[in-house]
Amino acid sequence: MTVHTLIERNEVPATQGPAAPSVRSSSHTFELDGETVCYEINGAERAPVVAVLGGISASRHVASSPNDSRQGWWENVVGIARAIDTTRVRVISLDYLSRSSGSAPVTTDDQARALVAALDHARVDRLQAVVGASYGGMVALAFAAAFPTRAERVIAISAAHESDPMSTALRHLQRRVVELGSSLGRDRDALSIARGIAITSYLTPAYFEDQIHSEDGRDARTAEDRIGHYLRVRGEQFAESWTSERYSSLSLSLDLHSVQPEQIVVPTTVIAITSDRLVPVAQARDLACRLGGPSQLIELDSSCGHDAFLDDWRRLAPFINELLRPTEETSHE
Repeated sequence: MTVHTLIERNEVPATQGPAAPSVRSSSHTFELDGETVCYEINGAERAPVVAVLGGISASRHVASSPNDSRQGWWENVVGIARAIDTTRVRVISLDYLSRSSGSAPVTTDDQARALVAALDHARVDRLQAVVGASYGGMVALAFAAAFPTRAERVIAISAAHESDPMSTALRHLQRRVVELGSSLGRDRDALSIARGIAITSYLTPAYFEDQIHSEDGRDARTAEDRIGHYLRVRGEQFAESWTSERYSSLSLSLDLHSVQPEQIVVPTTVIAITSDRLVPVAQARDLACRLGGPSQLIELDSSCGHDAFLDDWRRLAPFINELLRPTEETSHE
């Protein structure tokens, strides 16, 4: 195992030539065992394919393209001349499956099978890489364990082979908040509060100190109002587009995640954030040490904690770009 402890590296990959005119995106939907799978492909025609998977709130729309100008959830990392350069690769991503409370729980194995089905539907035999962050990193590990011949490399960011017990405990309480709100007919309020609680675990005390406090932060009431407003706004934004059932389904899926690292033989890079409280760095180290194939551990420091892949993308982007570079010219027809 190769271990890199990297604290500072803020350079952004340079633009690599003009945009290819063939870069475009397309969305597709099909049925798989009674469930609807929705995926999107964005990139240059006939280029190698990279799967990109984010947290539970991510969607199949990762980044904008010349024929679809809508902002994607990882716009700063994926796109023309960015770290995952859509003039050199095609990016595939999907909407995560979710199920009602009366059905069997959805698992990361189910998401991995949905990704394979999407690849088959798109006639993609083998991925250049699977890049997954947070829940997407868990899905990437499940994919690698179950389908080792379908990808050349895995990049797992802020993800591990199982849920940390404290993270499971916190999500359990969030789901209870949602259940209580649903029973009272206040689903949206409950989702907003549950999401606000989650955000406190995604970020770090240093982040709140830097971003929320100001010179008058010593005033307890002012600080409480400012932090409360921030969490309320973020929670309400989330609640606008989510249902209680979908939230509870994917939250539980995080807790049920379990992969045996020894079964993963695909070359895997684990990128850990030393301040991550949902996926402690010790857990990432354990994963990297136990992987059954070639492994690499990169540790980064960030005040953004678990959400560094979103809010501190400049620190992560160069490493993702570098990891994809060795085989980026390979054809995957």
